[in-house]
Amino acid sequence: MRVAQQALARRYWFAVLMGFILLACTFLVQARSPQEVQLQTTLLVTDLPREGQTTYQNIRKGSPFPFEKDGTVFGNRERLLPREERGFYREYTVRTPGVRHRGARRIVCGGPVPTEPNACYYTEDHYASFRLIVDRP
Repeated sequence: MRVAQQALARRYWFAVLMGFILLACTFLVQARSPQEVQLQTTLLVTDLPREGQTTYQNIRKGSPFPFEKDGTVFGNRERLLPREERGFYREYTVRTPGVRHRGARRIVCGGPVPTEPNACYYTEDHYASFRLIVDRP
């Protein structure tokens, strides 16, 4: 009888421990606040990969883009970029050498005029993180 009670107690404490672990994981994946987003690292245009520099120049020129989704609205569902009205952000594909599909690299720009964005962000991990693109240090 005593062994059964000990096993039941172990299961109870294991369940409590797992609950705390799940609770901690929930807090770790929450969206960043705008203050945290502003503290993110920056990336010089010249430090973008060559394909990223080309995409960035094409955005500024309003050039035609190779992928149908380029220039479409980016919804910021991940909430990693500063919160703005829907339609503020647009996404553009940065080609990945050796990959036949769009790959994971993107530039997301925001502003009322697509060729004159207020800010552009680079992601190389399909929206898991962003770096603000700047023209000079």
